[in-house]
Amino acid sequence: EITGQQMMQPKKAVLLGSGDRRPMVNDAVFGIRPIVENYLEITLEDFDYSTDLSGIEADIAIVLGGDGSILRAARQMKNGQLPVLGVNLGKVGFLADIQPNDLDRALQLLMTGKYRLVDHLMMRCQVFRNDELVCDEIGLNEAAILGGPPFNIQRIDLEVDSEFATTYRCDGLIISTPIGSTAHNLSAGGPILRKDLQAFVISPISPHTLTVRPIVDSADRVYTVCVKEPHESTSIVLDGQVLSNLTEDHSVRIQKAESIFQLIEIAGKGYYRTLREKLGWRGTLTEH
Repeated sequence: EITGQQMMQPKKAVLLGSGDRRPMVNDAVFGIRPIVENYLEITLEDFDYSTDLSGIEADIAIVLGGDGSILRAARQMKNGQLPVLGVNLGKVGFLADIQPNDLDRALQLLMTGKYRLVDHLMMRCQVFRNDELVCDEIGLNEAAILGGPPFNIQRIDLEVDSEFATTYRCDGLIISTPIGSTAHNLSAGGPILRKDLQAFVISPISPHTLTVRPIVDSADRVYTVCVKEPHESTSIVLDGQVLSNLTEDHSVRIQKAESIFQLIEIAGKGYYRTLREKLGWRGTLTEH
């Protein structure tokens, strides 16, 4: 049995997933639905992310798919976040950690209290044009400044709590939550942050100066980013969704969101076990 934050025994669940992008969700749900119904009342099924979940009566959300499906579900729930149990129909699955054939056992453990709720930081991303707010969204993974044609080096100013920090000369800039640290940030050479830390990691993509390295700072600070001489296609992307193209008149403000994402961690599915399994940490060299 694992200890930690608990909720009252759940009675109602919503089933979410990306059926339009993952036809396998539509196939899998026929086998998964009766398993869930053995333990919980299903109050809603939504496989195209079209439903406003703010007023839904449910105790948990069961998300079918991969980590991308969970990111979209978190956006869909907005300020009404439900604890999430992720069923992995994808490949890596850092967040969607339960395999379909393990779902029955996972639900048994859930109903007997052998789980914990792990709080995860979410970010609020606001886009301003001069002083006008043009976009205000929350995300779970990362906010990224990305360029496009003609693929010249970007000049990106960073302020932290209104204090100028530096000008990056790079292909782009990623500001990531701990959950997002194992995604684009890791590919860009950034560090892995434990998922329940209250911190952001700032990682330049292919920086022009080799002494520029990713930094980790408190999630209690406010990060403001401006792009100097952006391209036509330079944009701010939040969890894979383009929020806005950026001009010199735009600024992007990133800070800790009020909403908290909660992941249900079943007994036997610890954080370092997930890293070992998903990243192939074997600890030995293969002999040829």
